[in-house]
This record gives sequence, C-alpha cells and structure tokens, in this order.
Amino acid sequence: MLEQITPVIICRDEEPNIERTLRQLEWAKDVVVVDSFSKDATPDIARRFANVRLFYREFDSFAGQCNFGLAQIHTPWALMLDADYFVPRAFTDELARLAPPPGTHAYIAPFRYAVNGKPLRASLYPPREVLLHREHSSYLQDGHAQRARVNGATGRLTTPIIHDDRKSFRFFLERQKRYMRQEAVKLRTADPRTLNLPARIRKLIVVAPFAVVVHTFFVKGLILDGPAGWWYAWERLVAELILSRELMRRKGGGPAHTI
Repeated sequence: MLEQITPVIICRDEEPNIERTLRQLEWAKDVVVVDSFSKDATPDIARRFANVRLFYREFDSFAGQCNFGLAQIHTPWALMLDADYFVPRAFTDELARLAPPPGTHAYIAPFRYAVNGKPLRASLYPPREVLLHREHSSYLQDGHAQRARVNGATGRLTTPIIHDDRKSFRFFLERQKRYMRQEAVKLRTADPRTLNLPARIRKLIVVAPFAVVVHTFFVKGLILDGPAGWWYAWERLVAELILSRELMRRKGGGPAHTI
C-alpha cells in the first residue's frame, strides 16, 4: 500500500518542525511540500530531501492549499500532513498493511499531542481525515480550518499521529489571532442548530476560557502531566480568550476584521 501513497505537507515558516517530519517520510518515493513563501529556512530544509518536490503557492485558505497539494500527486492516495505532524513507524506499518475495501476513499486517524517531545495523556485535538483518495476527495474551508469532503466511505486507523509543534509562543499567539478571527465569523453566521456543544459554549464568550481549563486539567487529566500538560492548558486558555475578545468586539459593534 505504501507505494500508492504520496505524503502532502502544507507549511509556512516551519523551520523548527519540517526536518523532523520529513525524516519520518523517507519511505515515500515522492513527498509534495506546498509552501506559502516561507521567510525562514523551511524551503532550504525541504530541498535537502531527495524525495521532496517543493511547490510555492500564495496562501488563500487551508482548503485552497490542500486542494492544490492533492492536484500535484500521481498516486491514488494522499497522506495529508501539517509540518508539525510526526509520523511514527507504527503508523507507517499500519499504512503498509492497509487494504481499502471498494468504496472506501478516506481514513481518519487519531492524534496524540506532545509538548516539546513529551506526549500528553489526552488533548482537545480531534481525529481527522489524513489519508484521502485523490479522485474522490476535496477540501472546503470551515472556520479557520479545512474540512475534507469525501465521496465514499471513511475508515479508521488505530495508530495515532503525533502533533508536536516546536515553534515559539509568539508564533502561536499570532496564529491564534488569525484563526480566531475566522472562527468568530463562523460562530456568528452559523445556524445555531448546526453547532455542537463546544461551539455553543464558545458563543457564551466569557464561559469558554474557564471551561476549557477545567476540562483540560480535570476531565482530560492533564494536571497529572506536569509542566507539559500545564503549558497545553495555558495555550488553550489563551486561544479561547482571543476568541472571546473577537466575539465581544463584533457584539459591541467594533470594526470587522479582514483576513
């Protein structure tokens, strides 16, 4: 099965992460990297790997970048990755054994979050479609993130991919400011009947930041993970505070944001 899969990495300014991710993909004959004109050493690092084809594309949306990446592959299947996704050997072994039944055109994988290399016992990061059949899949934008649209059945993988972002807190903060502007637009404009429980809690504005700390610390048990777990809870608190600020700005008649 591995010879039928091309990893696709969407990235921008991922110097702290990209080499670690690409080293885990040396089994692939071809790796497509879609770079949004990074200003750091990301492209230089990618070029060091003989199996990498590097493409530049001005960023418009995550869905746009992913659809562009899908269009560049020559194999039936794409393994869609971010540059901070670490693919363990056990995950690669599971892909090698995979035999998709007729009509199955995507696979969802679980994720395990890590902070500076320390895996956490849990996180708020959801499972997502990572293995897609290129002829039966595409992406659409959903808030700040992309969502896969699959024509066919979806299977499940059991081995988690490791999410381990080594970029600075300053980078995290700037990214969350952009993401939460888009997420606020999604929450304000969505039909309330389509929102799940976490989204409805987020619309309560001041409730969500404190709810996320209680949930991560005590429901997910990250208080037992020491400094790594506390750091993760702090990042989620900051992200929810930024979202609450964006929702309050619009509620109070503040200026609209453009992306």
